[in-house]
Amino acid sequence: MIFGAHVIVYSKDATADRAFLRDILGFGSVDAGHGWLIFALPPAEVAVHPAEDNDRHELYFMCDDLRAEILTLGEKGIRCSEVQEARWGSVTKIRLPGGSEVGLYQPKHPSALARNSN
Repeated sequence: MIFGAHVIVYSKDATADRAFLRDILGFGSVDAGHGWLIFALPPAEVAVHPAEDNDRHELYFMCDDLRAEILTLGEKGIRCSEVQEARWGSVTKIRLPGGSEVGLYQPKHPSALARNSN
């Protein structure tokens, strides 16, 4: 039985990107040995989009209030790209210390995630 997914982000500065995930985004982690951190992520969805190339993958974090998350990140010294309005959500990009980007968006589409309203 499949019980989860493991996402890999390749980085030119893995140590800095690990610190970003731990210190800025606040993800908990376990040390798999020799400082190799594996992070717990929020619940996730997966979508399959048609493409000409098979070797392209993207990582987006989801939030309920994109503007509030951008302000929170800004208080930690993190700059986000301009917000783009797409059919599927309001989206910004965050540059990781290692040079790659991840997306952050407030979805406009139905979510496959079971959510509690606390």
